[in-house]
Order: sequence, then structure tokens, then C-alpha cells
Amino acid sequence: MSPFDSVIDRHGSDSFKWGKYAGRDILPLWVADMDFAAPPAVLAALHRRIEHGVFGYGGPWPSLTESVLAHLQGEYGWSIEPEWLVWLPGLVTGLNVACRAVDGEVLTATPIYPPFLSAPHFSGRKLNRVDLALDENHWHWDMAAMQQATTAATRLFLFCHPHNPVGRCWSRDELLALADYAERNDLVVCSDEIHCGLILDADKRHIPLASLSPEIAQRSITLLAPSKTFNIPGLGCAFAVIPNPALRRQFERAMHGIVPHVNVLGLAACEAAFRDGGDWHRELIAYLRGNRDRVAATMASLPGVRMAPVEATYLAWIDVRDLRLANPAAHFEAHGIGLSDGSDFGAPGWLRLNFGCPRATLDEALARFERAVRAA
Repeated sequence: MSPFDSVIDRHGSDSFKWGKYAGRDILPLWVADMDFAAPPAVLAALHRRIEHGVFGYGGPWPSLTESVLAHLQGEYGWSIEPEWLVWLPGLVTGLNVACRAVDGEVLTATPIYPPFLSAPHFSGRKLNRVDLALDENHWHWDMAAMQQATTAATRLFLFCHPHNPVGRCWSRDELLALADYAERNDLVVCSDEIHCGLILDADKRHIPLASLSPEIAQRSITLLAPSKTFNIPGLGCAFAVIPNPALRRQFERAMHGIVPHVNVLGLAACEAAFRDGGDWHRELIAYLRGNRDRVAATMASLPGVRMAPVEATYLAWIDVRDLRLANPAAHFEAHGIGLSDGSDFGAPGWLRLNFGCPRATLDEALARFERAVRAA
């Protein structure tokens, strides 16, 4: 039996995911954390740090920085300098800081992770949206539509790579086209690459946007974290990679007085995950790939439901518009499964399903999903 088959009871805990439906028979497959224990190496590092006993103000240390640099080099062939790192208490913080740091209108593509839509608003920036195109069950960029959505005042492009929620691992050609677009339109690109360790297709690999060329690196803010891959989002540790010194200073100025230091336990977990989490990570990817295939098979068997292939993340993006439900999320909740509402991502009529859970949980959830579809 895989260690990922173990069901850990999260009822009555501090979990947002499970607390949402407390006292109700609804399986939560909505918010993006997994129902798996963190890697043993991370747990061991946290125990060591706790046993030290002192939790004063803290910050990154040399071996932590080295672990980040080695991880990016080893996994993606991306060489960065230590001074390019800006530590953050979370990726969403980074999105909001980027909107404050870059003066101008903001461009992003929908459907998209909800903070991409709220961060410009919170920063007093005008948001311009372009819809991703879906042809023959394949999500891709419509560059003509992107040009129409870009104004003379647009200065920041919020980019999701791999994409949450559609599950694309963008190819080198797609990334080169976007980099060229950013350069021609003088855009800073804030690239959310938090799901970069969750590429499920064996024939694909994550390519950091900023690694393509010195030119795109100079106009990039890359947001990264161990949180999704190693299931430690509650420890509050992320970082930005900003090669351009002037842009980095703008970003850091926008943080002043607002953004707190990173949690010292999160920093300890980050180093352990990147340095010693490789074997656990490989097992996780194999397990998630199996879960992905289970979800895809179920969706393909149901009437009125469509789902494009999930290349990356542990999130399935499901089109239920043909079921003509007034409130899709509420309908599925009534049948015992809690999913993310597509309206929050800018796409009413769609649902996001988190398959980062033990097989027993997923199989029961898929049975409930099928009953909900048949009852529509």
C-alpha cells in the first residue's frame, strides 16, 4: 500500500478545507491543499527546529539559500544569484506586491486562480482580461485576443505557469511567444510558478519563464514556494526571484511596512523539502498521475460533462455547462461533494476538483459526482 493511501482525519482540525463543511456529509475537494502528510524529511526538520525551543525573529540562512539555488538548478537547469531572492510569507502576497510595485494597468488570462482577479483591485489597478482559448479539448493562448486586451497603459502581465485551474504545462514555444509579447509591449511579467513541481505528464517538464533569455529575465518576477508540491502551505513560506535590480528594489519598497517576515518553521521546512524531499516527490507524482487518470475516466463516461487533459497540478477543471444547473457548486454539494465554483475563476458553469487525496476518498467523491450528474 502506498503511504499516500493513508487517510488522515482532518475533521475538527484547523483545516479550512474540511472545516467548510463541518457537521455535513460533504467530501471537500475544493481549496488547493492535499490530504497527505508532509514528507518525512520535512517533519524531521520541523521537530529539530521545535526542539531548539527559541522562536525569535528570524530570516533565511546560507544553507537554505543554497538549497533553493540547487533545487532550481537541478530540477529546471535555472541558475540564479542569491541576491535575486526576495522571501515572502505566501505567493498571494507576491501577486499583491507585484501589482503595487508596477505602475500601470494589469493583464491576465481567465479562467484563473481568484487572487489574480482581486490583487489588481486591491492595488487600485485596472484589470484587463483575455480568455484562454479551448479548441478540440486543448487550452491555448489566443495572441490576437491578447493584443486586443492590452492597452497602451498595460504594464504588468500576471501569468500562471503551470496554469491553475486548466492544468496546462506551457510548452517552450508557448513561453517564447509570451516572452516576445512581453518584450514588444514593454510588460513586466509576474509568473506564478508555484505548481512547477507538479508536472504529471512524463513527456513534459517545467521551464521557468525567466530562464528563457536574459531579456525576459530582466522583466520578470517569478513567484515560487515549496507549499503546493510538498503540501506545506500552512507554514507560510514563499519567495520571488527578481533578476533586475531596479525591479527588485521596486518590489521590496512595495513590501515595506506591510509584509511580515517569513515563519521560521516555514523556512526550515523549505530547506528540508528542497534538499531531501526528492524520493517522496517522485512517489507523489506517480500517485497523483493515477488519481488524475481516475478522474479523467469518470468524466469521460458521464453525459454533459467535459474535461481537458490535466498535464500539471492536482486540479481538474470540469465543464458542466451542458447540465444547465442554476448553481453548479450547490448542486454537487447537495450530493455530498464540495468543489470550487468556476465563477470565482471568471468562468461560470465550470467546477474545479482537487484530486490530491487518498484513493479511497477520491473514489467515494467520484461516485458522488456521478450521482450528482445523473440527478441533474
